[in-house]
Amino acid sequence: MNPSTSAYGNLLDPDAWAAAQVIAATLPKPIRELGPETARELLATRPREHPITAIDRVENLEIPSRAGIVGARLYRATSAADAPALLYMHGGGFILGTLDGVDELCRAIAARTGFVVVSLDYRLAPENPYPAALEDCFDAYLWLREHAVALHIDPDSIAVGGDSAGGALAAGLCLALRDGKLPLPISQVLAYPPVDDSFAAPSWTEFADAPLLTSADAKWLIEQYRGPDYRDQVDPLAAPMRAESLHSLPPALILTAEVDPIRDDAEVYAARLHRDGVAVTTIRYPGVFHGFFTEVGVFTKTEQAIEDVCDYLRRLTRP
Repeated sequence: MNPSTSAYGNLLDPDAWAAAQVIAATLPKPIRELGPETARELLATRPREHPITAIDRVENLEIPSRAGIVGARLYRATSAADAPALLYMHGGGFILGTLDGVDELCRAIAARTGFVVVSLDYRLAPENPYPAALEDCFDAYLWLREHAVALHIDPDSIAVGGDSAGGALAAGLCLALRDGKLPLPISQVLAYPPVDDSFAAPSWTEFADAPLLTSADAKWLIEQYRGPDYRDQVDPLAAPMRAESLHSLPPALILTAEVDPIRDDAEVYAARLHRDGVAVTTIRYPGVFHGFFTEVGVFTKTEQAIEDVCDYLRRLTRP
C-alpha cells in the first residue's frame, strides 16, 4: 500500500514515512500472495560487515530440544560469572525472520545492560506449524537454566522477550511454564505481540492497510502458524489472550506501535495482565508501524525503544 494514498499517512513520522515508501517499492505483492519462500528472500536481513555495536563475545550455540538441535546466538558484553540473561525470540510472522534480523538489537541490549542475550533460531511455519516454535522456546529456556553455570549466567535471573511473533512466543512460553509449575522468567519483554486471534479490536480495521503488516497479511500469517490441524481450537498457548487468567505471570514490558493492526490487542493484553495482578509497563510509540523495534539505524523511535527496554532490564537486576 502506498502511504501517500492511505488513511494513516498523516500519522507517520519522517523515518516511518520513508521506510514505508521503501517497503511499498520492495514488495510487489502482499506477503500472503508472495508465499513463504519469496517473502523470505525479499525481506531477509543481510548481516552487516561492520556492526553498529561491537561487543566482546558473539558465539553460535546448539541447543538440544525434543525435535533435535535448535540454533542460537549468544551475545556477551560482561565478564561477570553470574550475569542475568535474556532469551530472545525474533519476529517475522512465524514464517519469516532470522538471527541476522535481530543481530543489531541483541548487540545493543547486551552492551547496554550487562545481560547475556541468547537469540533463538526456532523452527518456522508453515513447514513446522504450531506447537513446534513454542516447543523450541520451552526447551531452550529450560536448557538455559540447566546449563547456566557453564554459560556464566544466573539461572534465577533469566528474562524472555521477543518482537511480533517472537513476543507471542515469549508470552505463550510464560503461560506454559506457569501452568507446568516450572520456574518462571524474571520478566517478559513483548514488542507488539500478536496475542489474540479474534481480530475484533478497532486497530484491525483502522490500520488494515498499514505498512509492512496489513490486517489481511497478519491473519494469513497466523493461519500459517496454526497449520491445517489446528482448526477451531481455543489454545491460550497459541493465543495468550484466550487464557482464563493471567495471574502469577512474570512482570511485563509491552511495546506497541501507533500504526499497527495488532496495537489494540497488545494493549488490551497489558490491561488484562494489570487486572490479574501482574506488574506491567506499556509504552506506545507514535508515528511508527509494526516492525520498527528491530530496525536499528532506520527509525529514531527504535533508539528510544531500545533504551526503554534496556532501562527496564537494568532496573530488574539493580540492587
